[in-house]
Amino acid sequence: MNIILISPKGPLYRHRGGSFKKSLRYAPLTLTTLASLVPVNLGANVSIIDEGIREIPNYLDADLIGMTVITGSAKRAYALAKQFRKQGITVVLGGPHITLLPDEAAEHADAIVVGYAEQTWPQLLQDFHNGELQPRYNQNSDLDLTNMPFPHRHLLPKGSYITQHVFEATRSCKHACDFCVAPIAWGRGPYQKPVGDVVADIKHCKAKKIIFIDLNLISDRAYAMTLFEALIALKIRWFGLSTMLISQDDELLDMACRSGCAGLLIGFESISSNTLRASKKGFNKPAQYQEAVRKLHECNISVMGCFVFGLDGDTSEIFKETADFIMDAHIDLPRFAIATPFPATPLYHRLKKEKRILSDDWELYDGQHVVFQPNAMSVKDLQEGHEWAWRYTYRFKSIAKRLAGSRVQPLLGLTSNLGYRYYARNLHKYYTCDWFVGR
Repeated sequence: MNIILISPKGPLYRHRGGSFKKSLRYAPLTLTTLASLVPVNLGANVSIIDEGIREIPNYLDADLIGMTVITGSAKRAYALAKQFRKQGITVVLGGPHITLLPDEAAEHADAIVVGYAEQTWPQLLQDFHNGELQPRYNQNSDLDLTNMPFPHRHLLPKGSYITQHVFEATRSCKHACDFCVAPIAWGRGPYQKPVGDVVADIKHCKAKKIIFIDLNLISDRAYAMTLFEALIALKIRWFGLSTMLISQDDELLDMACRSGCAGLLIGFESISSNTLRASKKGFNKPAQYQEAVRKLHECNISVMGCFVFGLDGDTSEIFKETADFIMDAHIDLPRFAIATPFPATPLYHRLKKEKRILSDDWELYDGQHVVFQPNAMSVKDLQEGHEWAWRYTYRFKSIAKRLAGSRVQPLLGLTSNLGYRYYARNLHKYYTCDWFVGR
């Protein structure tokens, strides 16, 4: 049996004409995890194609193709599925978008996987082998991440990523921000790998610099403390995702620092308290942002700060105000996204009810396109303001000011900023929202 696992991408990230360079990419974990779950008794040959680094051939020698799909890549995934099904290949779709819109996805595949696939994916493959494939496989209610095999990272080419040392300890998040996919797709309950399993995976890879892709590594404080303590003995440097709440817990922050934390991606989202409360992210306190960044810098932890434009409280002044804050706070690596009402989220339902959704073309749902009518500015203002913020904060002058104030890992900071400067200066080449102009 030949199984090919594919990660299709939208136009912004696709290998052909994509904008990101190698220096900004780390190896994806989903497909290597699925590869490790293929039952040994099937004797299957498994290969992986990440369209972010290579093009997908028109013809593939496969008995079954599995694709993991986010909303921005759904249109591409459906087109590929049609193409391969015409060739007589069985196509299975899974991932966040499939979980959010299973009925839509089922029209484009021989089978779909809803939710996490640790238990259902092996069963699906056994059923396929036995000629008993079912149209839909739902995540088991008793999902347990204990004793899972290590991802088959060797199936991805080493030279195409900044690192293959990507790990996961937890899934989901206890918060319920109304624009976030996670609580709708997977709920807010914690899914956690035993700390010993995480440590064993890191040791197996002999990794000394790693990335955790957990949505919120500190969602469960007790678990985070145990994990961080276990990491101390490994003497590694790690990067991950957190909320700003880590800066308000001195014991937790100290343990993260001692464990080797070198950088955190933090979703500040907005500098407006009213906007944050309306989005159910009121635990973020803009008045405390600068102090949070300062405390992280004192621990030699760099900050990748993420901000969202276009939420209902935003006016045309938000772009300059946010950029000024970023400069004053010396955020090491700022990132910007346009508010995106992903399907099935509370934000999507509200905007749909208000008849403000302008497009259901999923290819535009990548956080960089305007797909709804903003409340307090025009579509054109949002589009152009978002691009302006990228360019402004990645001017050479801006980079120098931010990094001089940060003084954290200067060489890494400079390299990363130059990579994002390329993106910031070329975003207009890939921004395909011309049909919105004038709205």
